[in-house]
Amino acid sequence: MQSANVLLKKIVRSSVLPFAAQHGMKKDLFPLSRTLSLSFCLKQDNSCNPSEKLDLDAWKKVMRSGLQDEVSETVSERKELSTLAAAREVLEMWRLAGRSVPENISEEQLKTFLECPSKSAKKKYLKYLHLKELHKKNDKRKMDEKRERRLETEERASKTDETKRNSFVCLWANCMDRTYGWRAAQSMIFGQPLVFDMSYEKDMSVREVANTVRQIVLSEGCNRRSVDPFHIHFCNFKGDSLYHKEFVKHYREAWGKLLITVTDQCYTDVFPKDKLIYLTADSPKVMKTFDHDKIYIVGSMVDRSIKTGVSLARAKRLGLETAALPLEKYLLWNTGAKNLTLDQMMHILLTLKDTGDWKAALEFVPKRKYYGFVSKPVHELKKTLNLINTLKLGKRQEEVRKQFAKNYSKKLTQK
Repeated sequence: MQSANVLLKKIVRSSVLPFAAQHGMKKDLFPLSRTLSLSFCLKQDNSCNPSEKLDLDAWKKVMRSGLQDEVSETVSERKELSTLAAAREVLEMWRLAGRSVPENISEEQLKTFLECPSKSAKKKYLKYLHLKELHKKNDKRKMDEKRERRLETEERASKTDETKRNSFVCLWANCMDRTYGWRAAQSMIFGQPLVFDMSYEKDMSVREVANTVRQIVLSEGCNRRSVDPFHIHFCNFKGDSLYHKEFVKHYREAWGKLLITVTDQCYTDVFPKDKLIYLTADSPKVMKTFDHDKIYIVGSMVDRSIKTGVSLARAKRLGLETAALPLEKYLLWNTGAKNLTLDQMMHILLTLKDTGDWKAALEFVPKRKYYGFVSKPVHELKKTLNLINTLKLGKRQEEVRKQFAKNYSKKLTQK
């Protein structure tokens, strides 16, 4: 057994160790030689067959082929790592140059990038990874902002003790709901009627009908919270219409409990014609004061294409009186249509009903639609408006400047 160990050590030193030293694998072969010697000795002991001999030439060939495979594998791994590192450096340079390249890229993505058949495919793949990374960053940012807002609201609620579990807040909310409900119930008996004409479904798309219902819901909530609410009537309302479906979608179970009047009859069959006034922006007659004895009709229509004359034609066909809000009388109007949303009309009518002040009522007109309130005579305002429009459009600027210089010199001579 000792002679076999000695023979095996000589073989390893003479054949394997020089080859391993050339390829830098000498350290890895010392434990391998020990295990080979021990395994060979155990085989000798277990077999107990002294007639078997070791074929040294075959064993050398096997050892050399195994070492060559290991060396080739290590060389290929090193080449692959070097190519990946070079590709990563190139991508980092492209990213710094401003191209759409992701900041973080994994080895699998790098390998996929190197396997792309053409430059355009590589660019598309990098752009896909870049957009994917941007989407992840945006999602993370939104989640962080949402978390921060939630923490801020929790801190604010803890500081001011305005939590939903507070019994006083719940009691106050219940009392206010009862008060609003009591006012709405009183308005159904003693309040001034306000009619919403629900006969414009055919003139609108599905999206416009949904916007109309949303504005009516806001109008109903504003009216319910008012000190002296209107008695709201939905006339020409069909049970199988899109209006009904959208209202059920918004109110759900509360739709049948609303303190309003819903009917499929026309308003001319419910109220006398001499008390009805149809509010439309196309009317030639301007509304001067709010009449508490009249019944105002508002067309339930949102027209993004601005179909002028639809509500006016309907009112004339029914023989009703029409009126328009005095927007030009009190506001220095900008360019654009004078159509307002239904909730804005509700705010204006409620303010007029409570105060009778046109300036306070027209505060609900969007600021983008006018320059300011009228505080000068009409002819001076027209001159100012023409001057603003001329300067805005860039036409006849020299003539305007000359005219302004003449007027200014006349004022100086008069002084």
